[in-house]
Amino acid sequence: MTSVIERLRGDSPAFSIEFFPPRDPADEAVLWRSVRELEPLDPAYLSITYGAGGSSRDGTIRSIARVATETTLVPMAHLTAVDHTVAELRNVIGWYAAVGVRNILALRGDPPGDPYGDWVPHPQGLCYAEELVSLVRSLGDFCVGVSAFPYGHPRSPDLDTDTKYLVRKFRAGADFGIAQLFFEAEDFLRLRDRVAAAGCDALLIPGVMPLTTPRTLHTTIRLSGAPAPRRLLDRLEPLAGDPKAFRAEGLDVVTELCERLIAEGVPDLHFYTFNRAKATREVVRRLGLVPARA
Repeated sequence: MTSVIERLRGDSPAFSIEFFPPRDPADEAVLWRSVRELEPLDPAYLSITYGAGGSSRDGTIRSIARVATETTLVPMAHLTAVDHTVAELRNVIGWYAAVGVRNILALRGDPPGDPYGDWVPHPQGLCYAEELVSLVRSLGDFCVGVSAFPYGHPRSPDLDTDTKYLVRKFRAGADFGIAQLFFEAEDFLRLRDRVAAAGCDALLIPGVMPLTTPRTLHTTIRLSGAPAPRRLLDRLEPLAGDPKAFRAEGLDVVTELCERLIAEGVPDLHFYTFNRAKATREVVRRLGLVPARA
């Protein structure tokens, strides 16, 4: 099974895609239509998220198993420590290996019900993402990713502390980090510089969400944990009542962001798709990231 790192060793930038597990048969049909539409564009890998406390665990395992066995895509499964014992985590990691998944995004996860609430570890579980990284690496030949926060984790008192904990995840064995959403290329580049200044040369990948609706803009703001810059809002908010114009301008904004990141040498753009293919397909074609045969 090819690893994420192996897929990103080429001379040109790539893109990857993220989905969430379906909640019902209708969602599953949407998910697989999107997977099949993006598969010919040869993304570097496809990841599927994992609900708090394993709430979508079975759906994640089922979906990632289909990716591994029925597509040409390289699968990466998410895993969180929320409400899990170490024994349960070992079982999930074993299930991933059994279906052919060797790439895992190891996340501490958010407290159930309140992403910004106090973290309470399971009595027989883990406290930190770095512990989950160590556990995954101890159980097999896995390629392990972690999350990174351009504006700092909501629970970190400052960026220096946040950088220290991120580097500890790499020292524990993580191969790469995927940055949470951000607004300006410089926000990601400063994160990359902080990690390098801490003496760590680990691979960092920017997370990108196509801005197609006011809802996706608000979701980006919420997930980033930071206020949107005024110049971004000035471009998009006046178009909130015109869906076609908002989508066109939003895709221009995201394309410009990606172009700057590529110019700064990022090896991969990780797209949060909301289980839809069209906007991601449009952006990666604009950026020239698809094979000629596609």
